[in-house]
Amino acid sequence: MELSQLKIIVTGAAQGMGAHFARRLVEAGAQVAAGDVKEEGLAALVEACHGLPGTLHTRRLDVSVEADIGGFVDWASGAMGGLNGLINNAGILRDGLLVKKDRTTGAVMKLGREQWDAVIGVNLTGATLMVRDVVAKMVATEQRPGVVVNMSSAARHGNRGQSNYVSAKAALAANTVTWSREFAPFGIRVAAIAPGMVETPMTQGMNQKARDALVAAIPVGRIGVPEDLWLAVRFALECEYFNGRTIDVDGGAGL
Repeated sequence: MELSQLKIIVTGAAQGMGAHFARRLVEAGAQVAAGDVKEEGLAALVEACHGLPGTLHTRRLDVSVEADIGGFVDWASGAMGGLNGLINNAGILRDGLLVKKDRTTGAVMKLGREQWDAVIGVNLTGATLMVRDVVAKMVATEQRPGVVVNMSSAARHGNRGQSNYVSAKAALAANTVTWSREFAPFGIRVAAIAPGMVETPMTQGMNQKARDALVAAIPVGRIGVPEDLWLAVRFALECEYFNGRTIDVDGGAGL
């Protein structure tokens, strides 16, 4: 699909990879509906896209709230005069070991249910409901072709201290296969991108020692940047034969 023909939603678009994807799409002439809970970030995105060939529409979106999703999809379709794409990027981290023992007190501590629910609510349930409502809109309006790109993670294979995040991202990769088969009769492709460690506000808050250890394990010798991920996203959007698969973009780390 030509990027200039896209009428596409980008979630988690106020910062990091989402903001980069949205700006790149507007540069290519696409119509973009950008959503995020951080409205100040959306305002900055509007400034960054001023004067570019495409069109940017922004609105607050909390993907952990089902009513927000339905309202956003209806609004986006109306604002753009249709809808044929989704970059399912919104995500959060609430890392913690499932069970740990304090070395000083000997107390046994467990991952809090609120940590689990928050990550699953945004990264899996919210992502799934976004796909459901976007695809339902495409089907109802007989939009062909259509494309969905899910943001999974290289950590989906398992990563210490991320039971919640791993569960969500592994499920999203598996459902990319499921949805690609379910939506094929409607002319809608589904793909996924699995970033390794990428320079974003979410990863910048990491403990420096842990961050350095992760970088040392990356064969290309550096952390990824949003542009690295954009190149993969662009391929998934443009290649009409790419469907139901996940691309790992992790510098060869193989988490």
